[in-house]
Amino acid sequence: MKRMNSILAGLTAVLLATSCATQAGGAVPVISAPAGMIAGTTTGDVTVYKGIPYAEAPVGEHRWKPPVPTAPFETVFAASDFGPACIQPRPREGSIYANPPETVSEDCLTLNIWAPADAASAPVMVWIHGGSLTAGYSGEPLYDGTALAEAGVVLVSINYRLGVLGYLAHPELSAESPEGVSGNYGLLDQIEALRWVQRNIAAFGGDPANVTVAGESAGALSVMYLMAAPDARGLFHKAIVQSAYLIPTPELKTARYGHFAAEDVGSYIAQATGANDLAGLRALDGETLTAAAATAGYAPWGTVDGRILKRQLVDTFDAGEQAGVPILAGFNSGEIRSMRFLMLPVPESGEAYEESIRERYGDLADEYLRLYPSSDLVEAALAAPRDALYGWTATRLVRDQAALGEAAYLYHFDHDYPAASALDLKGFHAAEIPYAFGNLRKTPRFWPEIPETAEEQALSDGMLGYWVSFARDGRPAVTGAPEWRPFAPGKAYMSFAGTPRPASDLDPGMFDLHETVMCRQRAEGLQLWSWNIGVKAPVIPPSGNDCP
Repeated sequence: MKRMNSILAGLTAVLLATSCATQAGGAVPVISAPAGMIAGTTTGDVTVYKGIPYAEAPVGEHRWKPPVPTAPFETVFAASDFGPACIQPRPREGSIYANPPETVSEDCLTLNIWAPADAASAPVMVWIHGGSLTAGYSGEPLYDGTALAEAGVVLVSINYRLGVLGYLAHPELSAESPEGVSGNYGLLDQIEALRWVQRNIAAFGGDPANVTVAGESAGALSVMYLMAAPDARGLFHKAIVQSAYLIPTPELKTARYGHFAAEDVGSYIAQATGANDLAGLRALDGETLTAAAATAGYAPWGTVDGRILKRQLVDTFDAGEQAGVPILAGFNSGEIRSMRFLMLPVPESGEAYEESIRERYGDLADEYLRLYPSSDLVEAALAAPRDALYGWTATRLVRDQAALGEAAYLYHFDHDYPAASALDLKGFHAAEIPYAFGNLRKTPRFWPEIPETAEEQALSDGMLGYWVSFARDGRPAVTGAPEWRPFAPGKAYMSFAGTPRPASDLDPGMFDLHETVMCRQRAEGLQLWSWNIGVKAPVIPPSGNDCP
């Protein structure tokens, strides 16, 4: 019914467009694409198309099945309103990230497009929102693509299935699949959205041969999944990875590397929710199921199924089997400050801390304590998980892409401002997004307010310029701004702290320590290295299983 209403409303839009060039919201352009006739809204130099369905509603018997492309619209589709968000829990009240969508639905597979009004073969950026694969929404004001479009990019933001509805694996789901696999439905949605872009984006002024896939946090994890997924090969040509975490992924039928088998998790969730089997799971209302699965402890991940994700991400990147595309990747100095649940326990004393580290890290203890000294136990408890999760990942990604001969650029966001500083949130997780999007005034309600100063605007202009330049030609270069050198061979990076500043060799020794810890733990089957670190680490195996 929602889509029928949009189509009927589209007829009115066409009549208005033919008789009057503008209305209160701006001009009403209608484009013809392989997907059909689509009416948007032009304000100033940007045309916006909202809530375009790229796949059929994944409901009823289509729940937990690969997305089905939509048929072309028979009449004009009015792309004037964002579609509903995919079903998700309500955020914790008062969280700086809290920006709950007005409506949620299983019928949520839509995308939005911001295009320069005169676009022709413009670079395309496809944005994948974060939210732990559990929450988030393509229509959040933080992701408004107006400023990027004004700078010459066609920005596409997408919804994808979340939580238990997007990532559940189950033996009965695998049995009914022609390929014998299950899980990864949210990832399949992202791939289908990229296919839709390839078929249709030229009609919006975008170049299907110049697509950058970009994301932050779980969106950045999704970008890594896409880089590893054979089905996504050729659907994008560059990658922007903001605050990603390269961590182990459950395997479909095998308990390995600290995870239960994904199918076993699905069977447990069926029992825990009282559904018992697949038919019972499909009979549950989506919101009820999502809430019950969260209560039962379900956490969504991609699944190594041998088909969509052939093996662990680290193994894929080690073998050089990931997509050979240029990459821009980085992390923030205060990633853990806004996610204190990831912070390590703080020992009672420096002596207790050092004793614990030496017991666990053996021949690596001196280097660990050099990087995370006992002189500031709180900072050590924040910095170590930041580096193990985000710093190591960003550095590894640029290293691995450079090894393929691709352009690779590293950044470090270390910016502070009074409202963030007052909350001890310097460089917090996701803090770079409003700067890169040019959306300093469009942050969530409890986000530390960014000052309206020339300095803040200049930082935003610089970051947005680098992001747009990279999307355009794979090189972040802005006239009049400092040169951003590739990571290799000199370990160069760009520091964003007040103003862009080129630097090299970020946190010397940090990457090598966490790479060595990862390799040693993996050799022992303990792949949850990024969680079990510092005073929470097991005894790290001795040398002999270091990285090649």
